[in-house]
Amino acid sequence: MAIGKHRNRPATFQVSNGFPPWYAWLIAHAFIHGGAVYLITGQWIVGLVETTLHATIDFAKTENRFNFLVDQALHIACKFAYVAVLY
Repeated sequence: MAIGKHRNRPATFQVSNGFPPWYAWLIAHAFIHGGAVYLITGQWIVGLVETTLHATIDFAKTENRFNFLVDQALHIACKFAYVAVLY
């Protein structure tokens, strides 16, 4: 999923016919995280926000706008923001 969601996959990554496009992997990955946030918070809007932010952050990372550490810091900052808003 990590390589599949990358729009500019490495040339060494071989895809076969029927392999889902990069955006399907990115959306599925974001929905997994958004679903987990929804299950933990019980708030569908927070799950939707997480889905959107997670997809946006991961897309920006795959476009080399920032590195892995910034990516992870942004994901963690989102979780802290959800806690601050909900409690």
